[in-house]
Amino acid sequence: MDARQGGRAVTRLHVLEHAFPAMEVPFAVGEYQQRLRRVREVMAREGVDLLYLTSPESLCYLSGYQAEWYQAQSPKAWPAVSGIAVHADHDRFILFDQEGEAVLCRYQTVASDVRLYRRDERGLSAIDFIVSELQAEGWLARTVGLELWSYRPNPAVSAQFRAAFEAAGCQVVDGTDIVREVRSIKSPQELAYIETAMRLADIGMRAAIEHLRPGMTELEVYAEIVAAMARAGGENPSITLPVLSGPKTMAPHALASRKQIMPGEIVIIDVCGVYNRYHGNLARTFSMGEPHPDVAQVVALSAGVYDALTSILRPYLPVRELNQFVQRYYEDAGIWASRRWIGGYELGIAFPPDWVGPFVYSCDLDPGERVFLPGMVVNYESQFYLPHHAGFSLLIDTIVFTEQDARLLGRTPRDLIVIE
Repeated sequence: MDARQGGRAVTRLHVLEHAFPAMEVPFAVGEYQQRLRRVREVMAREGVDLLYLTSPESLCYLSGYQAEWYQAQSPKAWPAVSGIAVHADHDRFILFDQEGEAVLCRYQTVASDVRLYRRDERGLSAIDFIVSELQAEGWLARTVGLELWSYRPNPAVSAQFRAAFEAAGCQVVDGTDIVREVRSIKSPQELAYIETAMRLADIGMRAAIEHLRPGMTELEVYAEIVAAMARAGGENPSITLPVLSGPKTMAPHALASRKQIMPGEIVIIDVCGVYNRYHGNLARTFSMGEPHPDVAQVVALSAGVYDALTSILRPYLPVRELNQFVQRYYEDAGIWASRRWIGGYELGIAFPPDWVGPFVYSCDLDPGERVFLPGMVVNYESQFYLPHHAGFSLLIDTIVFTEQDARLLGRTPRDLIVIE
C-alpha cells in the first residue's frame, strides 16, 4: 500500500474510533427512557412487535439524533436507510447508521447500541445488513411497523424494506402514528423549549419591525429576521420563512424573493423560532404607510379573536367548542365570508422541509370528541382576504395547554403594524 494511502486509512480509522466531541443532547437520559417506554406501550396496544423508525423527528425524539443531511433526495447509490429499531419487549433501541456517521452517533445521541454498516454497504445492501442484525438479535417477530407516511425513505426504498422484512417472515404494517401519538404530549422540559422558541420568534418579528422599509426586498427583510434569531441562539426553521408583499400576500405559501416592497403595500411575515428543534409559530401583518380604513378594520377584527379566545382557553377544551366559538366571533364581526382558513396544527420537533405537525384542526374539519390535552401545543391561524384588493392578512400565535391553564405565547402585538 502506498504510504499516503496508508496514512489516510489510519487517520480515518483514528477519527471513527477515537473522536469524542462533548455530548449535545437536549434532555436527560431518563426522559429518553420514558419516551421509549411510552412508545413500547403503544406498540403493544397496536400489536406491533418491531418498529423501524426513519423520520428525522422520530430519530430525534427517541435518541437526540440531529443531522444536516438525511439522504432524502440523494442519489440512488445513497438511499435513506438509517434508522432506529424498537422492540416491544426490550428496554433499549438499536440505532443503525452508515460508518461515516460514527462520530455523530457518539455525541449527538443517547444510543447505547449503535450498529454501523460499511461505506460499501451504503446502497440497498444496507437493508440486508439491518435485517440480518435484527434477525441475529432475535428481534424479527410477527409484525413490523414502518413509518409509511414519512417522506423518508422514499417509496422505492420503503418497498425494499417491506420486501426484506416479508422475506424474513414478518408482516409489515403502518406504524407512523405510534411515535406521533406519544410525542404529541410534551413534557415540562419540552414545553419550556417551546416557550424559548417563541421568545426567539418574537425577536425575529421585532427585527422585522425595526428594519422593514419601502424599497427593501423581501429577501433583505428575511435576512434580518433570520440573523436576529440566530444571534439569539435560534436554529434553522423547518420551513423557509415567508416574507411576502403586495399581491404576493394572496399566495401565503410563496417564497421571499428579490421583489421590492413598495409604499402602500400589505406585508405578511410568518416566523418560527426554533430551540433544540422545537418550533413556536408567529405571524403578523404589516402596512407600508397608513392603510385604507376598511383594511385596518378587517385586520383589527381578525386580531380581536385572540383576546376573545382567552375567555375559553383551558385544559381539556373540546376542539369542537373552540371551532364553534371562533366561527360565531367572526360571524358577529361580519368577516366570516372573507376567511381563507381558520384553524391550526400541532407544533413540536420538526426538521426541514416541514414544521406542520400531525394533528390539525379547523372549522372545516369534524373533530369528533377530540380535546386539547395538557401537554399539547398548537398554533392558531386567523387568515382573511382584505377589501379593495389590498391583499391578505395573516395572523398566527401559538397556544400551550398545561394541567393548570392554556395560554397564548406570542408577545408581539397582533394589530396591524404600520410602518411609517
